[in-house]
Amino acid sequence: MDDSTELDEWEFIGRRGGAVSRLVPGEVLFADPQVKVCAQAAGRELLFDFTDDRAVLSMLRSRHDDEEVMFSNGTKWGVPLAVIGLFAVIYWAGVVRYWESSAARNGYLAIASVLILLLVFFFIRSAVKTWGDKSRQNLRSRAHKYRELAHAARRAGMDVPNRYPHYGPYPFAANFHRETALAESDEERER
Repeated sequence: MDDSTELDEWEFIGRRGGAVSRLVPGEVLFADPQVKVCAQAAGRELLFDFTDDRAVLSMLRSRHDDEEVMFSNGTKWGVPLAVIGLFAVIYWAGVVRYWESSAARNGYLAIASVLILLLVFFFIRSAVKTWGDKSRQNLRSRAHKYRELAHAARRAGMDVPNRYPHYGPYPFAANFHRETALAESDEERER
């Protein structure tokens, strides 16, 4: 991760854009017995040790990288799509519809439609590739659960900053694929 060289040992980027957060140690986060039991149950469910500070820090840093990739992919195809689509509509409204030749108007519509459809295709392909990656979904699912555990710890009276760890509620990403996680853990053990 590029950002880790600039970060302190226990810091991570808590939000795209650079809000640096400090990891709340597991001994603070899981000091309440009920929260610790929930963390252990979540760990068994998601094949992740939420009480291991180094593993959690690595997961949060990877989640930031994942968020950066999603944003980058969205901008790479979304901005050109918006600009070219807007330009095509404005040019049609201001110039092309007044052309006398219907062949020229139809030619413009065909070229503009093909260009916009290609951009839409690449935008959707990029989104499906990013959102559909099972290992990334596992990462988002674990980050989602960690966020829930942090909120539970705060409600139990632990000293946890508001909105920690600052990632959103993951409305589309809370899918966990056990077979992918098992395959990844087998790969890590072989190394």
